[in-house]
Amino acid sequence: LLGRIPSAVGYQPTLATDMGTLQERITSTNKGSITSVQAIYVPADDTTDPAPATAFAHLDATTVLERGLAAQGIFPAVDPLTSTSRILQPTIVGEEHYRVARGVQAILQRYKELQDIIAILGIDELSDEDKLTVSRARKIQKFLSQPFFVGEAFTGIAGKYVSREDTVRSFDELLKGNGDDLPEQAFYMVGTFEEAVEKARTLSV
Repeated sequence: LLGRIPSAVGYQPTLATDMGTLQERITSTNKGSITSVQAIYVPADDTTDPAPATAFAHLDATTVLERGLAAQGIFPAVDPLTSTSRILQPTIVGEEHYRVARGVQAILQRYKELQDIIAILGIDELSDEDKLTVSRARKIQKFLSQPFFVGEAFTGIAGKYVSREDTVRSFDELLKGNGDDLPEQAFYMVGTFEEAVEKARTLSV
């Protein structure tokens, strides 16, 4: 695209400059604008690799897919810790949305830190506070699954539309501990917190 011969081995020393030159072509003018949705290959799932790292610097938002989540049957398998968005600011999305989003990320991050301890010593060796964090994190992971309309043919689950306001409110209920007495599976492929409560009743029958 830039009229240059690609490097045969490794990355060219002008990678950052070349990427900037390419990305700057995606711009707005008085005649129109371009919204770019880019699929970026990450070698060996290493987001610090020079190629994806250089590309990410030019993006307003990144959605990172995680193999481990897909293996658990959680779809879409989006990693909320690695994915980013520049508009996740209280001045843009509002104080409540920002607080809930960061709260969810904090619980998932703590769960990630505890996974090695759980694998070696077992969950029984954790403190009561960490056990509660693990329980909430697993429910949050399940709740991040989404019943898509386009996925009905594959999942057999009817698609649902959930507003942003209901999504934020539902995750806030989890952060407050209102779902601590509900089973993890109740949060899988549901839309709102109320649906999870209803599903829990069905599972208990």
